[in-house]
Amino acid sequence: MFLNSTEKSTPPAKKEEKPDSESAELKKQLETEKKKAEEYLNNWKRAMADFENYKKRQSELFAELVNSASAGLIMEILPIYDTFCMAVKHIPENIKDKDWVKGVVQLKEQLDALLKSRGLKEIKSIGEKFNPEFHEAIEMVESEKPESEILEEAQKGYKLNGVVIRTAKVKVAALRR
Repeated sequence: MFLNSTEKSTPPAKKEEKPDSESAELKKQLETEKKKAEEYLNNWKRAMADFENYKKRQSELFAELVNSASAGLIMEILPIYDTFCMAVKHIPENIKDKDWVKGVVQLKEQLDALLKSRGLKEIKSIGEKFNPEFHEAIEMVESEKPESEILEEAQKGYKLNGVVIRTAKVKVAALRR
């Protein structure tokens, strides 16, 4: 075929070169970006979990600090509390109705309530079998009672939030010879 001089020759339409290779490249980039996004998400999740663990540890440390401070203060208060208990125990019958005596008893009861609210519990001793974890034997006494039974308590023992802070000083039954 011959072309007229008036007709212009147009080159045949070019097909897009590399349509498949460009698409494949975009898919690769998309996969790479998806992997990065997944990695960032996983790192973020780990960081959030680490932060939650950190907050939990800090909370536990704070609670331990408060308990430690409470234990120190309670240990200082116990001798005063012991004195209140002894005073109330030895009030003569003829003055129990006096207002000032009632005031002393009320102070002791308030101190009881405060210490209990802070986690202080008395260690039961009299009639119990001696346990060195909770009791300190100050004397062995010959008795008809079973061996190692606690007969008398010289000083009360206490636990604070389940931890022994002062063992009870006790007299323990020994077999008669």
